[in-house]
Amino acid sequence: MEFQQELYRETIRQFPHEIVESQHILLHNLCAFYVSERNFPLFILKGYAGTGKTSLLSAFVKALVQLKKKSVLLAPTGRAAKVFSHYSGKSAFTIHKKIYRKTKLDGGMIQLGIAPNLHTNTLFLVDEASMIGDYTMQNDGSISPRNLLEDLINYVYQGKNCKLILIGDEGQLPPVGSDYSPALNAEYLDNHFPTLSIEEHQLTEVLRQANDSDILMNATLLRSSTENRYPHFTLRMHNDLIRLNGGDLQEELENAFSHYGREETIVITRSNKRANLFNQQIRNRIFWYEEKIVSSDLLMVVKNNYFWLGDKAEHGFIANGEIIEVTRVRNSENVYGFDFMNVSIRMPDYEEYGIIEVKLLLNTLETETPNLSRDQMKELFFEVEKEYAYEKNKKKRYELIMNDPYMNALQVKYAYAVTCHKSQGGQWGCVFVDQGFLTEDMLDKSFFRWLYTALTRATEKLYLVNFSDEFFK
Repeated sequence: MEFQQELYRETIRQFPHEIVESQHILLHNLCAFYVSERNFPLFILKGYAGTGKTSLLSAFVKALVQLKKKSVLLAPTGRAAKVFSHYSGKSAFTIHKKIYRKTKLDGGMIQLGIAPNLHTNTLFLVDEASMIGDYTMQNDGSISPRNLLEDLINYVYQGKNCKLILIGDEGQLPPVGSDYSPALNAEYLDNHFPTLSIEEHQLTEVLRQANDSDILMNATLLRSSTENRYPHFTLRMHNDLIRLNGGDLQEELENAFSHYGREETIVITRSNKRANLFNQQIRNRIFWYEEKIVSSDLLMVVKNNYFWLGDKAEHGFIANGEIIEVTRVRNSENVYGFDFMNVSIRMPDYEEYGIIEVKLLLNTLETETPNLSRDQMKELFFEVEKEYAYEKNKKKRYELIMNDPYMNALQVKYAYAVTCHKSQGGQWGCVFVDQGFLTEDMLDKSFFRWLYTALTRATEKLYLVNFSDEFFK
């Protein structure tokens, strides 16, 4: 009880402004959870944008550090980990980097295994948990399948006296292929992991500070919108939320890239097709790029890649959704009926990796599919296989193919405009949200989640591009 009170007082001391009643209640529950001696304790912390979840967690993590208690901060993506690290003042890692180790099996297959959890008496805090899926990662011939949520839970409770807090916003998009977020659903977790001692808390009160932001105010209005009716946005004088028609888009994009920079400006769309159009126009009309790839291009990796990092990182792979910057273009190749380019890259969210030499597969840059189709992958496989026809042992030949640099070329898209799922977990200073084609019967729960997620990616300025008059009546 004594340490519980000490942790409570220290968190209050670390708090940046006056704490409100809803945060007091949550903090009391968090401190009680921290000192509890139940088996396999798990705390689900849910909170919408503007409810003070971030500021409370920031103070709580700083209090743990001050009191010399161990904690590990995790998030599903590199960008989300960077955001978590920024507001907590402590290094955060991707879940994959922390919990997995890769081993190479006979025949060239890469297997991800759960790393041993050597931590003791440690609190694991996982932000953006709404993104964590319970489905098995696709077995595409290069990786053994894993279930991320199950693996995270198994990893944490391997460690002696370890606890887990899952943090997220239920208003955001759930994992691809699901209509809810399993990591934030106590009933689901209780059914699938009956040994866990689960408690949950939800912050719902939007704080006064949030009302100083049109972005957060309208995100809050959106949550209470009724399906099949247009939500009504309110534009006040704060100048952080702006309605924009297509005719003014280029000028505002130019201003944003100039003021915020490329890494802090993003366009969010509802389809890969729309993202491709925006990327093409941004590269041609704003940056005046003519070549397919130039030095300083920002790209997004669209499929996990286990080849190019090598021994640079223990977890050993570049994850789907990571942003990379091209630092040098070497040469392009057209082989096997596909376009490739050899380049040097850096990973802005992993500066410790330095410059990495990779081969890019350019065919995915402008496809309307998320990455190379299964048929295209087969086609590439069979073409590469011809190179190793001399190897009569089928198993050895397969291993040679799976370790071929062309077979392992990074699949990428341009990163100036992305779909909302790809933006999730990240934050940008300036965000342009493209409405795209929309009819009243498309105003369902998934659209409102899409729009809420898109709006809450912006930290300073948000543009609503080509939005219907119906949104502003």
